[in-house]
Amino acid sequence: MDHVFIIAEMSANHCGDINLAKKIIQKAKEIGADAIKIQTYTADTLTIDCDKDDFKVTNPNSLWFGETHYSLYTKASTPWEWQKELKKYADEIGIEFFSTPFDKTAVDFLEDMEVQRYKIASFEAVDIPLIEYTASKGKPMIISVGISSKEEIWEAVNACKRVGNNDITLLKCTSSYPAPLEDMNILTIPDMIKEFGVKVGLSDHSMVVETVVSAVALGAKVIEKHFTLDRALGGADSGFSLNLQEFKEMVEAVRRTEKVLGNVTYEVNSVNRELARSLYVVEDIKKGEIFTEKNIRSIRPNYGLHTRYYPAILGKKATQDLERGTALAFEHIEGNIQ
Repeated sequence: MDHVFIIAEMSANHCGDINLAKKIIQKAKEIGADAIKIQTYTADTLTIDCDKDDFKVTNPNSLWFGETHYSLYTKASTPWEWQKELKKYADEIGIEFFSTPFDKTAVDFLEDMEVQRYKIASFEAVDIPLIEYTASKGKPMIISVGISSKEEIWEAVNACKRVGNNDITLLKCTSSYPAPLEDMNILTIPDMIKEFGVKVGLSDHSMVVETVVSAVALGAKVIEKHFTLDRALGGADSGFSLNLQEFKEMVEAVRRTEKVLGNVTYEVNSVNRELARSLYVVEDIKKGEIFTEKNIRSIRPNYGLHTRYYPAILGKKATQDLERGTALAFEHIEGNIQ
């Protein structure tokens, strides 16, 4: 990737309205996202319809506290019958459309749609058979690792490599919704790059742009962020999604950060170099007169000899008359100082 790849995650923010889904895709394109991502699952491919506590959201801090998993996934899913139409629309307006599959049937469905890449969600990053099957399709793999130990991350990476897929991007992720800033630990990104030897990015659930800017500065090559046109529209993920203006500002901040980072270079700015110091005659000097600390100095601008020659010039004689303000040159100095 030549630049940071920015993914607008639609998730459940379409609120069950295909026209709203298309509007989200359109706006994602307009504000500079590289791709729009959805999720391909049904409640039945993720869980079972069961009221036991095991199948309820029990975290009191969760946006979905008290709901059954089945009920939540039923509301949040993107209907499969929409997805080909949404991809066709995205293709027409020039933004990449891809998805997160949650089982083999979803992978097969997305293969028929000819998506260009796949994303594995944090909670599926421990599903090694799913990762192997998805990676076997030969498309770039993006894997969020919000709940994975280092050993489990290695298992996911190796699962891709076992089936001959080495195009892997791991996303640092804090699986809280929204994510507290003190839990982000963005400094993990350069360590992940070193540890796993693959591309690394950020799946961000915080609500501030500094998180993303920090990640890019530390080497993130992919940014994934939930996107809604307006949090007031609702949707299961709206509470930790950026709205239209916020997402636009985030994209602009990423692009500015890329410019600031630039490339590794020691090239000198020749214009500003003219303002550097060099050696000048600061008092009139007659031919044969000795150079001293009084009649030559290191001053701005930079048209005279380099200051490194100053000690060697002191005590030498002038080869000609020199006016005050003359840029000192080798031919003005008797003897060899080079």
